[in-house]
This record gives sequence, structure tokens and C-alpha cells, in this order.
Amino acid sequence: MDPHETINDILVNLFNDILKLEEEAIITDEYKDITNNDMHIIEAIGLTGENTMSAVAKKLGITAGSLTTSVNSLVNKKYVTRQRSEEDRRVIFLRLTEKGKRAYEHHRDYHRQMTDAVVSRLDENEIPILMKTLAGLSEFFRGYNDKIKI
Repeated sequence: MDPHETINDILVNLFNDILKLEEEAIITDEYKDITNNDMHIIEAIGLTGENTMSAVAKKLGITAGSLTTSVNSLVNKKYVTRQRSEEDRRVIFLRLTEKGKRAYEHHRDYHRQMTDAVVSRLDENEIPILMKTLAGLSEFFRGYNDKIKI
């Protein structure tokens, strides 16, 4: 198999495996009431308590309307709270509850384990090469996504 075919095969399988395995790893008995998508919303909200609906929607690349449906569910399940800004009542801050913070940490730990599994196999000279490679791949996807939106 030539290098392009090998790299393509690795990337396709890697993306499919990450999606499947991440869902299995992070949606445990404790978090069976939410989806993998919900977990990524929790991650985008983060721990600062300063993220607005529009900021989280932008991070996720979705509309505020699409986010509203998911946030309603996360509020009902006690993972997230909403708070209107005192200065501008149109602005809504999203904050994680204690339950939401535990879910955030659980998700972050999975990602840390995934990253450690890769980095631990590299010597210090190989890490910058991997970072450059992944940055190029990320740049491709962002540019490709921008082309689709045109």
C-alpha cells in the first residue's frame, strides 16, 4: 500500500474509532442520562462560568437556537444552569452545576488518557513533529469547513 493510502486508511479508522470509543468511555452508568453531544456541550461551557449561550454556540459551530434545545435538556437534568446578565438581560451565561463539573472532569480525564497514550510513545524530538502534523490536519478541516459554508 502506498503512503497516501496507508495514511488515509489510518485517518478514516482513527476518526471512526474515536467517535465510537469516546462515547463508550465517557457515557458510563453515572452519565447514562446524557449523550456524547451533551458531553461536548458541557466541555464547551467549561469551568469559568463566564461563557454565554452565543459564545458556546460559536465554539461548537452551531446556532444559538440549536444549542438552546440541548441546554434545556442539560438544565432539566441538573448539569447546567442559566443566569441572565445584570447589565444586559439578553445575555445568558451558562454555568456547570456540581454534577456538570463532575461530568466535565470525567470527559477531560478521558481526553488526557487518550493524549497520554499517544505522547508516551514518543520521544521529545517527535512531539513537535506530531504537533505540526496535527495542526496541519486541523487547518485542513477548518479550511474545508469554511469552503463548504460558502
